[in-house]
Amino acid sequence: MSRVNSEDDQSITLNPPAPQVIALLLSRRSGSAKSMTGPGPTPVELATILKAAVRVPDHGKLFPWRFIVFEGEARERLGNMALECLRQTEAVTEERAVMEAGRFLRAPVVVAVVSRVREAIPIPEWEQQLSAGAVCQTLLIAATALGYVANWLTEWPAYNPLVKEGLGLKPGERIAGFIYIGKSAVPLEERVRPDLDKLVTRY
Repeated sequence: MSRVNSEDDQSITLNPPAPQVIALLLSRRSGSAKSMTGPGPTPVELATILKAAVRVPDHGKLFPWRFIVFEGEARERLGNMALECLRQTEAVTEERAVMEAGRFLRAPVVVAVVSRVREAIPIPEWEQQLSAGAVCQTLLIAATALGYVANWLTEWPAYNPLVKEGLGLKPGERIAGFIYIGKSAVPLEERVRPDLDKLVTRY
């Protein structure tokens, strides 16, 4: 097996056999952000989750994504900012205002995955966007592997131009998802899964 030097200059083994990963993939279940509680990942654990996420396929080594991490009071500031953006475009009831202000308080850690597409280069924009999607999925898997639950959401703030401006997104950048990470306050239940026989064609 190949070996490579990591950032801390320690040699790591690439693609070691890990049968337990299959068990995790076959049982992974998103946990609803509305049913999350603490604690969230420690700084070391969160760094591990992010390190795992950036090892996704990336045609051209473009790194067409970046992260914005919200913890502690930053989650409340984000919710208030989103609420003010909403108020600029529509009337907001007091009940809705409370909900929006607390939107990002549902989990102890929220990671915004920002897709940043480079145009006018040989790498198709679609492939760059797919890479950002792979980052989101890997965040879910890594968080689950460390004993947490995670939820990949967009909801209206991901598409609101004022929210994107408030987060400092540049032209060509968009929010691929907000990844909520925490502990589940309720038991997880399995959901309906597709019938592979209806999805697989052998050519």
